[in-house]
Amino acid sequence: IYIFFSNHVVHYNDTPIPDMPLYLFEGHVWSPNLLQNLTTDTDGFASFSIGTETFSGDVSLTISSSPTLEYNAYRSTHIRGGLHRVQQSQPPSDETKSSSSLKIRKSDTTLPCDKEVEISIDYTFVREPQGSVDVIHMSVNLMDLCKNGCMVVCKATACLKPFSFPVTEGEVSFKLTVSPDMAPVIQVVAYAVLPSKNVIAHSAEFSTEKCFSNKVSVEFSPSSAVPGEVTKLQLTSQPNSLCGVSAVDQSVLIKEPGMTLDEDKIFSLLPVREMSYIPYQVADPVKCLHVRPRRYVLPYPGDEDDKVGLKTATNLVMRIPTCLRFRGREYYQGIPQAYGVQLSRMGAAPGVGYASAPDMLPEPVETVRTFFPETWIWDLVETGPSGTKDMSLSVPDTITTWETETFCLSPEGFGLAPRQKLTVFQPFFLELTLPYSIIRGENFELKATVFNYLTKCIMVKVSAAPSSDYTLSPLSGDQYTSCLCANERKTLSWTMNPTALGVVNVTVTAEAIASHTSCDNEIVSIPDRGRIDTVTRPLIVKAEGVEVVKTHNWLLCPKGQFDCSEICFYVFITGDILGRALQNLDGLLQMPYGCGEQNMALLAPNIYILEYLEKSNQLTPVIKKKASNFLSSGYQRQLNYKDRDGAYSTFGTGPGNTWLTAFVLRSFSKAKSFVYIDPEKLKQSKVWLEQKQNDSGCFQQSGRLFNNRMKGGVSDEVTLSAYITAAFLEMKISSDDRVVAQSLLCLKESINDFSNTYTTALLAYVFTLAGDMETRAHLLQHLDSVAIKDGDSIHWSQRAAETSASLSVEISSYVLLAKLSASHTAEDLGYASGIVRWLTTQQNYYGGFSSTQDTVVALQALSFYSSLVFSPEGSSTVTVQSPSGPLTFDVTPDNKLLYQEKMLQGEAGKYSLEVKGTGCVSVQVGGSFPSRRKVTFSLQTNRDCISPLQLLHSLFLCSRYSGKEVSTNMVILDITLLSGFIPDPQSLKNVTLLVDRVEHKNDHVVVYLEGLVKGTPINHSLELLQKIPVQNLKPAVIALYDYYQPTDRTEKEYNVANQGTKNI
Repeated sequence: IYIFFSNHVVHYNDTPIPDMPLYLFEGHVWSPNLLQNLTTDTDGFASFSIGTETFSGDVSLTISSSPTLEYNAYRSTHIRGGLHRVQQSQPPSDETKSSSSLKIRKSDTTLPCDKEVEISIDYTFVREPQGSVDVIHMSVNLMDLCKNGCMVVCKATACLKPFSFPVTEGEVSFKLTVSPDMAPVIQVVAYAVLPSKNVIAHSAEFSTEKCFSNKVSVEFSPSSAVPGEVTKLQLTSQPNSLCGVSAVDQSVLIKEPGMTLDEDKIFSLLPVREMSYIPYQVADPVKCLHVRPRRYVLPYPGDEDDKVGLKTATNLVMRIPTCLRFRGREYYQGIPQAYGVQLSRMGAAPGVGYASAPDMLPEPVETVRTFFPETWIWDLVETGPSGTKDMSLSVPDTITTWETETFCLSPEGFGLAPRQKLTVFQPFFLELTLPYSIIRGENFELKATVFNYLTKCIMVKVSAAPSSDYTLSPLSGDQYTSCLCANERKTLSWTMNPTALGVVNVTVTAEAIASHTSCDNEIVSIPDRGRIDTVTRPLIVKAEGVEVVKTHNWLLCPKGQFDCSEICFYVFITGDILGRALQNLDGLLQMPYGCGEQNMALLAPNIYILEYLEKSNQLTPVIKKKASNFLSSGYQRQLNYKDRDGAYSTFGTGPGNTWLTAFVLRSFSKAKSFVYIDPEKLKQSKVWLEQKQNDSGCFQQSGRLFNNRMKGGVSDEVTLSAYITAAFLEMKISSDDRVVAQSLLCLKESINDFSNTYTTALLAYVFTLAGDMETRAHLLQHLDSVAIKDGDSIHWSQRAAETSASLSVEISSYVLLAKLSASHTAEDLGYASGIVRWLTTQQNYYGGFSSTQDTVVALQALSFYSSLVFSPEGSSTVTVQSPSGPLTFDVTPDNKLLYQEKMLQGEAGKYSLEVKGTGCVSVQVGGSFPSRRKVTFSLQTNRDCISPLQLLHSLFLCSRYSGKEVSTNMVILDITLLSGFIPDPQSLKNVTLLVDRVEHKNDHVVVYLEGLVKGTPINHSLELLQKIPVQNLKPAVIALYDYYQPTDRTEKEYNVANQGTKNI
């Protein structure tokens, strides 16, 4: 028999090599036999044929560019030779390899979803006895492991010819419906048991379309609208689906590409996309086969099953070892012979999973545009039994294209809808250009640009609404009524001088009017829709300098009175001491929330207030929904600061922080009563904390203390361990638990060290929770002896020489919790009321306290106290006497939680308040005052203009700490931008590389510093870009303060006109 071959020789870039001499060898490299000399043609091909009459067995053929066959030297230039093995057909047996084969035909195209496809299997049976053969095929996929099919090639005995006809060839095919469960890859295995009892197999992979079992679609009707128009969004899915629906301004998606969901991103989240090799746990031990020289070992047909993660169990001739033992060495499949090594018996290799990864005139239609969101729709929607949901929506006022993103979950599975677009257009529209904020005394040029998207000319009249809050001086002459032709724009201007403080609404209207005047020799037209476009934009007008809100708080019962000799701007009344906090659940502190601990401070108070309202039967569905939404969003944000071990860190990077992790654990354990908290994440955090326990029973500190004023004579380890133990006990973990019991033993060794009042108060709370009344009494006795008692109020301080408002609030709150967390008497409640009276005087305007930790602990203590003393009865009337006349507030059982606030005239004089009735009220009065602070920071600024057009300015900052501590806590550098300025984006990125975190929001740039060491300056620079020119530009303020000790603070004014360097 003659066998014909073709050989192709190419360069590395696949270009053919013509006229190259080649040499055909038979045999191995150590004993080659030259058969023929060949030369490539112009296309790089060399063809030849050989006869098999002289061959006595299998033949190895090698083509080389060299006349001698030898190994190429390491790192030498060479042309890689061609290898081919010709196998001699033999009657199949246990000792010889079967030449029969199966081959699944692969498809070059992606298989369509929900369609039936045909898959063909080619078979070649060589020298098999007569009989029939069953070809078994299986489609293996991730979602539905095995779909079996069996097809008999032929049942007649004539199908396999006798030995005189050694080869039987043909094909068999089967139908396969591609379902979404099979995506993204189908792995097909085919095998056959031959009459000779040999097994042959083949496997192939087929890529499918990425589709989902839940067919989801959304559609706008109509697909274009004008601002403010009502449109319908129809959602279709499998019945009883829960769908997340969003619509985002397309301009946002352009700025942040790659942030949307698509099929590829969803499937890339799958942990395993295709099966590959069986797991080592189910693999059989490898037994190396002893072989003699020249023995040929058959390939392993079971590999085809292993490749798709199937385990084969059979007594047929197919199983052979994957390792051979020859002359004392073991050789493993897949490892070149040269690397055979002396190895001990090993198990099979572990399995691998791939993580593949838009005449009479009708009444004009006016569009008033005030709503300009970046995200329009962001909602969860249930489709119900019908599988459809129609939503009527009011189109926002932005002239843009809205793009949807919708996915659904149901018992049928996941589904992702194709993205749909809604084009919002205006035949002509108005755009205002104004700064985000300005300072009183400044003025700027208000610009209104009118765009005409029609194909015809129109006559447009532009007018600005008058207001007592500002004055406008026209700058555009007689152009406020003028022609505007197709695709034309025109900008009109006014000089704006604000006269009021606060948020000022600026309103400008453009109207297409009828006119006999021609424009460009064309009669003007009037659009059918959107003939009037009105745009209202807010402008914040600030006072000069730094505004500080000063408040006075009282908890007054009937017969209570107070006098206010300062200027009072407002008075706030509620029938509940938590009423103010309830009013500001999302803003208890007007401070940045850019790290993990600060996010928790925003989340945790909601938990304690919800617990109080639930216990007192005051929790309404509206309040619960509002607070639960805060908890859910806060929980998701907090997960950004969690690492794989379950620990939480300040900025989401670096080692876990034990204080923060304990804080998160105690808060999430309580939050799970109101929102879903993954129990596995709680378990991870608990285990991580337990691993930080030392042999002494106390806990090892990782990360920094939130507030360095906590430090004292007692080791930080004790304070930390008390905090963690309190978290475990609040989770209802028994004091007999091994970890808790050991910690309590460690803490007990420090109960006689009273040098740190904070630690003593925290220990009193811990041993109260643990039920150790003797130790509790010992600690509370000492705390009572050092209490600061002023009339009917009680509180504590960390140090006698210097008071820290934040720590005093925390200490007093822990004493209050210790007093009330065990069985309490009327005397205990009376003592506690003194602490509560002092705590309420420390609340800020928003219902929080000085900083984050004191706000969390104080609201926990106040809510716990309120739940114990709450009474649904009692009414009171509050009368405020002021120079401008009396004000009256009524507090009843029905409005105990109602926030009642009235503004006063702010006249100087005497103010008095009287309460009559049967219930207590919480009173707060206050106003804005100039800032007078003790300076513990130094801040230097230097302005340098680096642009010839005066548009780009560099701001150089030098921050230094000069207080009594060795170093600060986290420091905030809050840069208020000059009116009309924005930070240069690249400069902002450069600052981000040098600090822990940078945030830019509205007219502020907030820089987070881990801390400042006393006397050691830190320098930063920021470039500011003037976006809108502002006249009479006033200085802006840069504030530098300790986040956990806000009284440690300094401010510095700057302006582009300032020169040189100045210290504050």
